Amino acid sequence: MKYTKCLTLCLLAVLLAMVGCARAARDTTGFAITDSITVSASFEDTWQAVKEVLREQKLNIYTRDKRGTFVAYSDAYRELYIFTPHRTQLTIQVEGLSSETSKVSIETLNQVYGVTLLTYPNWHDRKTKDNKVAVAIFDALKAKLEQAPAEQAPAEQAPAA
Repeated sequence: MKYTKCLTLCLLAVLLAMVGCARAARDTTGFAITDSITVSASFEDTWQAVKEVLREQKLNIYTRDKRGTFVAYSDAYRELYIFTPHRTQLTIQVEGLSSETSKVSIETLNQVYGVTLLTYPNWHDRKTKDNKVAVAIFDALKAKLEQAPAEQAPAEQAPAA
């Protein structure tokens, strides 16, 4: 009798421990910061400019979709005294509003690399505190699109006869 109670309590403790470890995925709504701007350029020119800016800023372009979506990552870094790698995920969406204007939206999301007992090692989303990478992309994009028409050589006129 005493042995059965002890066994039952041990099994109950193990069961509760297992239930306590299994948890639902973390709710990440509200973790990202989303910014957008409207530029005076066609969709194609804006798409090409975004691609060039991402390369210039040495961001790793993971996905580029000709329909207007880019997913890029910053290089992994470690914060002071913390050994966990961090990175920033940027999801950039380019939309053509008209033939001469486009909208660029950037969603910034911080991530850390980690593992739990029930998951494989992977990048996990964390609350984003600043969007300085997105602001730098917007500034470079505006500068690139403003200088593009100025770089074009004016058409030479034929001499008057």
